[in-house]
Amino acid sequence: MSLQDRVTADTDRAQALAEQSRKWLNTSETAFEAHQAIARTLGGQIDGDTATFGFWTPELQDARIPDADVFLEVLSPKGPLELTRSHQTIPFDRVYLPVARYEAHTFAAATGVRAGTRDGLGDFYALVWRDQYDEWHRILDPLAASLPFGAFAPAELYDMHRLQAERKDKDYWAGLRGEAPHKFGPPTNILQIHIPTATAGGTIASLTRQFERLSERLKGDLPTDPMDEIYLGYDAVQLLPVEPTTVYETGPDFWQENPLEDGSVEVELIRPDTTNWGYDVVISGMATVNPVLLETGRPDELADLAAALHNFPNKPKMLVFDVVFGHSDNQGLDALNNHYFGGPNMYGQNLAYKNPAVRAILLELQRRKVDYGADGVRVDGAQDFKWWDPQAQELKHDDEYLNLMSDIVQNVAGTDYRPWFVFEDGRPWPQEDWELSSSYRAVIEQHMDDDVFQWGPLTFAHNTPFIYGYWLSKWWRIKEMLHSGSNWISGTANHDTLRRGTQVNPKLNINTRLGDTRMEILEKAYDNPAVSMLTYAAFPGVPMDFLNATARANWGFIRNQDDKYGVKVVAEEAISLKWQVDDYQYSVPGNFERLKELGFETREELRRFFEFLPALVEVTEYDLDHIAKLLNGVEPPLAGPGVFTVDDLKEIARAWMDDMHDYCNVAHSQSHVNPAQTRFMLDLRNYRRANPWLRGNLGPEDYFDYLQPVDGRTVFTSYRKGPETEVFTITHMEGGATDEFDPLRLPIPGLKGSGWRCVLRTPGIGEEYISGPIVLRDSMGLVFERG
Repeated sequence: MSLQDRVTADTDRAQALAEQSRKWLNTSETAFEAHQAIARTLGGQIDGDTATFGFWTPELQDARIPDADVFLEVLSPKGPLELTRSHQTIPFDRVYLPVARYEAHTFAAATGVRAGTRDGLGDFYALVWRDQYDEWHRILDPLAASLPFGAFAPAELYDMHRLQAERKDKDYWAGLRGEAPHKFGPPTNILQIHIPTATAGGTIASLTRQFERLSERLKGDLPTDPMDEIYLGYDAVQLLPVEPTTVYETGPDFWQENPLEDGSVEVELIRPDTTNWGYDVVISGMATVNPVLLETGRPDELADLAAALHNFPNKPKMLVFDVVFGHSDNQGLDALNNHYFGGPNMYGQNLAYKNPAVRAILLELQRRKVDYGADGVRVDGAQDFKWWDPQAQELKHDDEYLNLMSDIVQNVAGTDYRPWFVFEDGRPWPQEDWELSSSYRAVIEQHMDDDVFQWGPLTFAHNTPFIYGYWLSKWWRIKEMLHSGSNWISGTANHDTLRRGTQVNPKLNINTRLGDTRMEILEKAYDNPAVSMLTYAAFPGVPMDFLNATARANWGFIRNQDDKYGVKVVAEEAISLKWQVDDYQYSVPGNFERLKELGFETREELRRFFEFLPALVEVTEYDLDHIAKLLNGVEPPLAGPGVFTVDDLKEIARAWMDDMHDYCNVAHSQSHVNPAQTRFMLDLRNYRRANPWLRGNLGPEDYFDYLQPVDGRTVFTSYRKGPETEVFTITHMEGGATDEFDPLRLPIPGLKGSGWRCVLRTPGIGEEYISGPIVLRDSMGLVFERG
């Protein structure tokens, strides 16, 4: 059956939606309440046999477009379309359906439109309008439930009711159901994961299989290997953003059309293959999943991952989404109408939070996304949620919006609930003195919910714990953590801090006791047994580890879409070559193949090129023509293409990003992960899970200090008294070795008396050590327990 015969417009239903929007706008107490109600009707949705489509279209009002020139466009492939195929050209049938409008909202409804499911592809759709010159323009659906070809292509109508009905964790949700919405509290600890580098497969389905495999092994009481252990011992898994991101600035587009004479259209389709760390969002499409992360092209993969975590043996694992609503990349201007934006910022564009329609749509995007089954939400860059106050002539923080974010009631498998919330908020950043003046408690202190958390001061990107003197320089922040850190995320290894570590100038005062090479120093700095012991056995809050750090894999700024500024970005990242790549790793077959093909056959050749590139970017103020000319004048000549052109520089920048993305995959750690370290870290995490009271702030009987006199080393001591247990922790953070001493005989309040037993030792301290005199060196530590 042809698309024209299969699809029938339901004009009465479309008109009813427009009429309902009129009533809400005319009778609601506020415009925002009206737009909140309307937002629930937007996007493509299935209601029985009818598909409904709603769009916020102020741009049609701006252009004075009459109703007769606005249509819902439905597209259906004439032949088989395989979402797992890299490249294909498919003819599509197309039909235009009438719409109903009221002011800035446009609606359509139809029967016969095919909805996508796990097992089948749905029809694609967009809103289109015709101008006075008979030129056609397309309005994409920002609330789409499925975007197989990214946020800049027509959406797929998707059956979200069926996705929810087929969930494999319905028993988990049923167990949380009550008369009032269930409220999630904090987990004991968190594993932060970047999906494309977390497994060899690099997809959500691949990560799901990893957790399902671990589940089966635990149920079968089978042994775990070191690569298993880096995923275990966590109460929660936090994903770096999984929303659609930017696309290639200069193409190719993933959806390219060629109209045919019979009214149909031939579409050249490319499976999305961009690489991104997740934070370069365009806001449009935030309710669904980045197709790059989908092995099957089906959004169900995200619900499957939630189920694998919720069904984990012994104790369910929480799933935490990382959402980015504090900015849009400039590409968002091509996906959304200009009413969404509040002006440019350092990331791209501010959003118009005070526009009631924008405010409601952003919250609805969040609601739909979290309904995939997240137990918690981490809000990226909460300090960036600002609005322009014309009276004060300044930007002000929209704390009311942050409150609204954490007040949304979600519904999964029939269970109403409110997720646990974490905010990253470093205000007054980017004020120059922000590291000194930020309290990291701005959201906590103005929020009514006791379970709202923020990232703590040692978790932010500027922390570099392998610079000598770091720990005593942060002593004032540590004291804040001890007395007010119960609602902070703690730990020094995450996607921001590890990236910042790779950008440190090697000429600074580096703690060379951490390793013999820069790679060893960096890896141990962010997977440091003493730091982890401090975080898990002494500090309040909720510890978080980054998978790439605990696997001692590589990491950096990953984004291969740039054309205009790609060379500049790579020039800024070039210093990471000194920290993360040695001659051997560069020479390994499969590593840096693209750069080798471009003429950089050895690391030394690439290093030399990277010595010149950042300097020339700066002195020429990023004049690519001038940079290429100067590179061609270097003597002896640089390795690479021979004669550098602007296109060559862009190709090298793209090759660096793609090669680094491959190089950062955790699967490469298989052969060199340290079993003693992974076992220690797992034991440490399990210890914190067995002692959740350690999350609380230090009480009047607790003690924390460093050994004095310092004598060239920083050694922290911690005494925590719990309901039934006392815990004494001593960690050597940096500097020279101590003299031989007995930790249990230190003059520390609460330490006197017998009954202490050593329960945790960092690698390098043998199991035979129970108590008594010991010499502690950099990164060593002990945990004693009594009671």
